Amino acid sequence: MSNVADISVLVVAYKSRATIGACMRALEAQSRRPREILVLENGSPAGERVESGDLPDGVRLIAQDDNLGFAAGNNLLAKSASSGWIVFLNPDAFAHPDWVAELELATQRYPAVSLFGSTQYCADTSGLLDGVGDVFHATGLAYRAGFMRPVALLPIEGEVFGPCGAAAMIRRSLFQALDGFDESLFCYSEDVDLAFRARLLGERAIQLRGAAVDHVGYASSGRRSEFATYYGVRNRLTVYLKNMPGWLLPVTLPFHIAATALLSLGAIKNGQFRLFWRAIFDALSRLPTTFTARRQIQKTRKVSPGKVAQMISWSSYDLLARMPDVRPYREETSHKGSPPAP
Repeated sequence: MSNVADISVLVVAYKSRATIGACMRALEAQSRRPREILVLENGSPAGERVESGDLPDGVRLIAQDDNLGFAAGNNLLAKSASSGWIVFLNPDAFAHPDWVAELELATQRYPAVSLFGSTQYCADTSGLLDGVGDVFHATGLAYRAGFMRPVALLPIEGEVFGPCGAAAMIRRSLFQALDGFDESLFCYSEDVDLAFRARLLGERAIQLRGAAVDHVGYASSGRRSEFATYYGVRNRLTVYLKNMPGWLLPVTLPFHIAATALLSLGAIKNGQFRLFWRAIFDALSRLPTTFTARRQIQKTRKVSPGKVAQMISWSSYDLLARMPDVRPYREETSHKGSPPAP
């Protein structure tokens, strides 16, 4: 029996020389090997670029002079992937030895599922989680569940809104059907957007307990950097307006406006108030493009707004505490092929 899984691991590297070695060593130590590993050097400055000598033999390096962003970078790598499953792995995420094996086993346990997330432990602080799936809240805010929360909160395996893109797996055919990540987002929230669009088609996502990585997080951009704030704020509004279906949009819009106002006050503390609102206005300036995308997404969706209301979180406490929202998985009749819901 071959020791190779039908999995392509994609790594988009930007200013990642400090972590790419550990990332690759962890992949070399896997109990079950992926079919291929593709690394994109995504336009890092001179002296910080990943070179072929930084990578093990057999790893394919694709180099770009300009930064394409996380979304377009992964789309580029995905076009070269040859496996039935695509795995996105951040260059500052270090896979546990049985990570690939656990991902492969999950496809056998859940043959109808096309999205899987990994348990992410904090690489810098023992005893803390980095993430256990993405949650989309009724305010239109998405958050990485369990971020910097005690490992004791690690939930059982089950269904989540979507997987965090730092260590996520998707069936290649679904990724192609979705036209990949939305490249206009550039970076941040593109994984939430991809999961939302998949969920609107009736797809489901499983958060795996056994498939695990240690994740540094924000290694190339910095959590409170102007870059992270700008794209995080801009893309949050875009993803919400694109995807929130039907009557759920007007119902939740007042909550989203209130949450945005409160977050803008928090930006004052970080000296980013003007940057915050520049990001909002830039998102609003893109409304024609956003609503063009929305019309297509809503035209092809296969689940009702009521179903989406059940998928998202309505708990204010869970939002503030970044609590996990992992639910028991139950088989149900597929929505695939059904007409769009009202």
